Amino acid sequence: MTSERPAFRPEPRLEPRPGPGLDTRASDAEREQIAERLREAVAEGRLDMEEFEERLDSAYKARTHGELVPLVRDLPAPGTATDMALAAQAGGVPDVWGERIGRGPATSKGAFAFWGGFARKGRWTVGRTFTAAVFQAGGEIDLREARFEGRDVVIRCFAVMGGVHVKAPPDMRVEVRGFGLMGGFGEEGEEEAVVAPGSPRVVVTGFALMGGVGVERKVTKAERERRRLEKKRRKELG
Repeated sequence: MTSERPAFRPEPRLEPRPGPGLDTRASDAEREQIAERLREAVAEGRLDMEEFEERLDSAYKARTHGELVPLVRDLPAPGTATDMALAAQAGGVPDVWGERIGRGPATSKGAFAFWGGFARKGRWTVGRTFTAAVFQAGGEIDLREARFEGRDVVIRCFAVMGGVHVKAPPDMRVEVRGFGLMGGFGEEGEEEAVVAPGSPRVVVTGFALMGGVGVERKVTKAERERRRLEKKRRKELG
């Protein structure tokens, strides 16, 4: 005999009282911030897929800050629900990047590859200055799930007859300042940048000689799954 899980509904005692900010309209960026926290929670095993889908659906349907706060209230992430409530009461925007910045020392400050390759991806912590150099080789620097030693980060890339591929999420502030000589140095991809409040400032600089350095804005697998579910729901709602 099987039983259906009841749809997620915040307990009445958890419902925030309307106040300055909590009853104001939520923006698309704020809904997306809550959705990102939910994606992190399911990745950490705090929510199962059914709970994730229920809360995600509620997040994208939410109209006010007061409807968003309960969706993450029981998730023990530093600065998320509490900051959301405090920021809403103050009429401001919460800094959801806070838990990924300045939480620990760098796990990597550089990488080098010669006739081979290197990769920095997943949940690693980027140093305030990160230097990457490749010679007849390739390198991958994935910032989509990374933590940051500080809010201002400089990534220096030097590619000689090789290439470095930097992946960044669409909501991160990234500035590209390098140049190429008989090569290329610039941004690529089709994702539009929509910088979130509190994002670290990442400057990608350096040079490429007979090689290339590319910065691509690309969503994670979790985000692609979220978009698939959202598209499915829109079809179901007609």
